[in-house]
Amino acid sequence: MTADDALIRLDDVTKVYRMGDVDVHALRGVTLRIEQGEIIAIMGSSGSGKSTLMNVIGCLDRPTTGRYLLAGQDISTLHRSELAEIRNRQLGFVFQHFHLLARTSAIENVELPLLYAGVPTRERRRRASEALFRVGLGDRLDHHPNQMSGGQQQRVAIARALVGNPKVILADEPTGALDSRTGVEIMALFQELWRSGITVVLVTHEPDIAAHAARVLVMKDGSVRSDEKQTPRLAEHEPATESTP
Repeated sequence: MTADDALIRLDDVTKVYRMGDVDVHALRGVTLRIEQGEIIAIMGSSGSGKSTLMNVIGCLDRPTTGRYLLAGQDISTLHRSELAEIRNRQLGFVFQHFHLLARTSAIENVELPLLYAGVPTRERRRRASEALFRVGLGDRLDHHPNQMSGGQQQRVAIARALVGNPKVILADEPTGALDSRTGVEIMALFQELWRSGITVVLVTHEPDIAAHAARVLVMKDGSVRSDEKQTPRLAEHEPATESTP
């Protein structure tokens, strides 16, 4: 895939928020290409624009000016319902604080995107089970979040992001609520997904986490200040056999 038909393409994208009588320029002319199968870390201090950039890529927010194409489709032309469908079918989201339903089992949490998509019950259950096995939680299908460690809960969240077979996984500070050892295990899982062909875009403020990406983009004052490729640090982990706390 060339730069012209990159999976993610932003052309001179700006994002301006109106705060009272003041215009806040969150993105200032961002041009970016991310190809299918990349793993990229987006870094920057608070207010740098990295979260706004992630929201635009994730179809959660529209550019004020400029153009964003996802898999060749101009996102700026789509209606809200069409954006929701793209988020459900092409994108998977992972957040710092997991966002799991507390009174719902792991497999039921993973099934949620498929429920919203109208997938029949038996097929939902099969695909959710496969996703949990893929992240090493085949023996935790019926466990609730309070029966799992933080690392296991994040694996459930990653399985939920995977269950719709997305082209892109967007992870916002995915290791921020985890200890360093568990964070490396989660990065090992992201690297496995990357090697399987899924594009992984993660926001992090931790250089040790960004070291596991093959490309690091640094934001400052709404602009891309650097964009460099690197040899990713290999994250290793043992099979997920954590005992229940």
